[in-house]
Amino acid sequence: MQESAAIASLSWYRSLDRVQWKTLVAANLGWTFDGFEVFALILTAGVALRQLLDASQYPLIPAYAGAVIAITVLGWGIGGVLGGVLADYIGRKRTMILAMLAYSLLTGLSALSWDWVSFAALRFLVGLAIGSEWATGASITAELWPDHARGRGGALLQCGYPLGAILASGAWLVIGDLGPGAWRFMYLIGVLPALLTFWIRRGIPESPRWEQSMERRRAAHDRRRQGAALEGEDIALNRFTLVDLFAEPAVRSQLIVTLIMSLSATIGYWGVSTWSPSYAGSLATAAGLSPQRWVALGGLMQNVGALVGFFTFGFLADTLGRKPTTMLFYLMSLILTPVVFLWISDLHLLLLAFAAFGFFVQGMFAWMPIWLPELYPTRMRATAIAVCFNAPRLISWIGPLVAGSLIVHLGGYGRAASIIGLFYILGLVAAPFLRETKGLPLEETSVPLAPAKA
Repeated sequence: MQESAAIASLSWYRSLDRVQWKTLVAANLGWTFDGFEVFALILTAGVALRQLLDASQYPLIPAYAGAVIAITVLGWGIGGVLGGVLADYIGRKRTMILAMLAYSLLTGLSALSWDWVSFAALRFLVGLAIGSEWATGASITAELWPDHARGRGGALLQCGYPLGAILASGAWLVIGDLGPGAWRFMYLIGVLPALLTFWIRRGIPESPRWEQSMERRRAAHDRRRQGAALEGEDIALNRFTLVDLFAEPAVRSQLIVTLIMSLSATIGYWGVSTWSPSYAGSLATAAGLSPQRWVALGGLMQNVGALVGFFTFGFLADTLGRKPTTMLFYLMSLILTPVVFLWISDLHLLLLAFAAFGFFVQGMFAWMPIWLPELYPTRMRATAIAVCFNAPRLISWIGPLVAGSLIVHLGGYGRAASIIGLFYILGLVAAPFLRETKGLPLEETSVPLAPAKA
């Protein structure tokens, strides 16, 4: 009690030690560079393909660009799951270093692409590596940050992605006019994160929780090899983590709920918010204004809103709780989608609406690095949150395709976005079935869905 009172009397940031801050910085920078790599592809895919394709294929550049981006997202989904499994077996820190080295070097190699096939293949490999980083960063931050501030830590980690997108936009503004091969310089810049791994190797500790879990796993394996009868957690520790996720009813039910919530958020994002800049451009064209300028402004305002949304989510989650904060963000995303795409036609007002839209629609993703690590035991934590975060991407990539088809058939963005936005109902309905974990210590063993009765 005395220790809790002493912590409460401090500002939350003063209660953290240097190791905890350095761990957050490392995880945040890893996610920032992930954002840079992905947004660099979005910015440069068309330019790169214009150099990699024959002139007769130029009319098909949008199709080729869509294929390259889809292949990257596919690699992201697969790599994310594999990275989570690796983090549970070889360690959070080691997996983070390997992922950052891989996506940095492979991004650099992308600059040497000689045709669209080599370009797509290298981007798939980059996607594999990018997907591996998030789960390790989220796991080690959750395991090293204290219970009372873990929500803020997860939110600050999530802020890295829009920061990376903004950095990529700034870099492309400087580099983009250097000629037809300028895209290659963007990918060469992507090698720089490899230098960060030297600092991580020396300055960041391995998670003590993971080390203790691995000691228990090794002991359980030894007892099995010696022919001892296994019971309790020893049985679970001898299972492969992906199998372990589905072996226990409580964990399996929890996984289904979190997968539904994650799918709701990712389909909403890829099927709705990615069209926001294009919607602003269409209104600008109708008004006789520069669509390029308003597309850029729309994307910028949405990302700025996302940054504030991530940060705010963490404070609300540590104050009000994970469940009410998450439900609030899903509800506001559901409400704001038709407001933005159906009821606002003034471009200046639309920019403000995009900021609010990014605040909630992208800010809601902060529940994943905050709430997910608290719902699963250490032995499977990285695998579980990697599956929840990345597996929906293997489905949600159809969101833009469905939305694009609806836009054509319904004659505009408004109705199409509003229909896709209904997916937020899934997250809103599913969230109440999860336990509230605000201020509670991380679990080391499996826990039930519902909170225990006093």
